[in-house]
Amino acid sequence: MINKDSVAYTGDINPIKAFLDRAKHGESLTVGFIGGSITNGSLASVHENCYAAKTVAGLRKRYPNADFKYINAGIGGTTSHFGVARCEDDLLAHDPDLVIAEFSVNDENTLFYRETFEGLIRRILLAPSQPAVIILHNVFYDTGTNAQDQHELVGCNYGVPCLSVKTGFYRDVVRGLIPVRSITPDDLHPNDKGHDLVAGLLLDFMDAVRNAEICSVCETEKGKLPHPITENCYENAKRVTVPYNMKTSGEAFTPKVASDTVSKPYGVEPAFAGIKKGDHAEFKVKGSEIAAQFVRFVKHPACVAKAVIDGDEENAVILDGNFDENWGDKLDIRILTFHGKAGEHNVRIEVVEGDENSVPFDLVSLIVAGK
Repeated sequence: MINKDSVAYTGDINPIKAFLDRAKHGESLTVGFIGGSITNGSLASVHENCYAAKTVAGLRKRYPNADFKYINAGIGGTTSHFGVARCEDDLLAHDPDLVIAEFSVNDENTLFYRETFEGLIRRILLAPSQPAVIILHNVFYDTGTNAQDQHELVGCNYGVPCLSVKTGFYRDVVRGLIPVRSITPDDLHPNDKGHDLVAGLLLDFMDAVRNAEICSVCETEKGKLPHPITENCYENAKRVTVPYNMKTSGEAFTPKVASDTVSKPYGVEPAFAGIKKGDHAEFKVKGSEIAAQFVRFVKHPACVAKAVIDGDEENAVILDGNFDENWGDKLDIRILTFHGKAGEHNVRIEVVEGDENSVPFDLVSLIVAGK
């Protein structure tokens, strides 16, 4: 039975009902997940025990005649800013019929992430497969914080159901009814039992839809979206990887193929590397929103770079390759322009600290959006 407190916003349940009706009739269906490390399965003993895999396993049990394909596009330590830029290749290319989007503990509770998350949700809803969508809010178990306030506003605008750990079983954690260490060892990533609870939240909701225990609070029309609630500059975001589709210059800032000294966080291959102070590269990009994606390393010292847009040294952005955490190298993003001037821009990336004894500065891509 569903815990109705876990349904932060009911939205239009008809797309979910249509998906479940198709499952009942034995159709082939694709279930996709996009999010951060929790979606990826962090701290589950095996991947099959993460909430995403368990959700699909639960659907297979409930609808044995259907053929469910499972797509997990979770990448640890990443936000909806990266999610909207990669969702075409990692998720939508598989023509999902149902998508669960989960970035509430990776995004900050700010207007910026409302906008990037809105871009992601719009992009999913406008996909050719016209998938049903559920927004999932995970939570920091020690503080109760997440980006639910911002993400839920997006869900409400588009009639997308929002399910919340924070208003669901987390309340039993706060009351002491569920010992926190029984479901998470680090106050963020669930263990097997925690993943099971998250999967149960999703499955209980879909059971309630199937059994007509809940009703829609609005109606939506496939392929037609309401006006955005932000400036919506990120719906068309893309990763621009070098050297394949960018003009480059700089003799010492060299293309990378592989490196014995550099890891590949999350399987993403760095595109360019600067190995000492003064190494640089310049790129031409078109858009009002520009960000640099690079690697931060637990091994120190690592090179530090700066990014300069259109020669504006006064507003240069520092890209520090040194990571102060110890859980692994981090694929990071730094905003270079936000709601900036539309058109073509010159981006110069230059190493400002480092030598041959430093870990190289690894530029992975630029993320560009807007006009």
